[in-house]
Amino acid sequence: MAESVAMPFASLTATQLPVVSKSSVKPTWCPGCGDYGVVASIEMALKRLKIPSKDVVIVSGIGCSSNLPAFLSSYGFHGLHGRTIPVAEGVRWGNHGLTVIGTGGDGDGFGIGVGHLIHAMRRNVKLTYVTMDNQVYGLTTGQASPTSRMGQKTKSTPTGVIENPLDPVSLALASGATYVARGFSGDVKHLTDLVANGIQHKGFAFVDVFSPCVTYNKINTFDFFRQRVYKLESAGHDPSNLGAAFQRSLEWGDKIPIGLFYSVDKPTYEDLEEVLAAGPLAYQSSGLKGREKLLDEFV
Repeated sequence: MAESVAMPFASLTATQLPVVSKSSVKPTWCPGCGDYGVVASIEMALKRLKIPSKDVVIVSGIGCSSNLPAFLSSYGFHGLHGRTIPVAEGVRWGNHGLTVIGTGGDGDGFGIGVGHLIHAMRRNVKLTYVTMDNQVYGLTTGQASPTSRMGQKTKSTPTGVIENPLDPVSLALASGATYVARGFSGDVKHLTDLVANGIQHKGFAFVDVFSPCVTYNKINTFDFFRQRVYKLESAGHDPSNLGAAFQRSLEWGDKIPIGLFYSVDKPTYEDLEEVLAAGPLAYQSSGLKGREKLLDEFV
């Protein structure tokens, strides 16, 4: 756990420190938005794990879902479109005593940000990335996104999408993520389990969430998913079997799997990077002098 840097907390033990809760900022999502279930699951997961607020950083990009860091009492960073992952990586490497969670949507993460995502997964950086996947660009009023289904009519595709949708779970498996799961914001308890286990996982944890857009997507609704999703845990799936995980990830139709697809223990980027062997950069003795020298070169 990271060393405390906030003076009021200096005399408190880890169990006495305040944990993440709702902030004073009220969510601005449309009534009924699936993202309410996602923010609730992240809050409950962090409370379950009893991680102090001071040790949690939530990073986001741009989109409806990316407002999420403001709604919880942790540290947060609302970044640029598609840049969630590189910022989260930077935070993690600067102080890998912190719990770092990236949040965003299918447009932010699988469109402009997909290149960053792939490389973070193959590096096996120790962070958790939760995507709110609603199959449209919600913030910009309903254009087709990378996960919109073939034939789906949207503001930008009035005659139907003509491109194959990207499959986030298959992409994560192929890219080397060591914890790959999918949840549904209509089942907060199940989603909370997936997020909590992802946070505890030693490696890159990817949790894709079906999070319906009640305003601009009238196809992939809560009822659509409730009628189709089934839990891998109840289907005898072995999450240590990569081949079986790939097979499950390709299922789409009357039955759509949610749950833990794959989990494996492998060395993380932080384990293998020699510079980080001496501890978080923020607390290495040479860190301050090094930063001052670097800044002097640009002043």
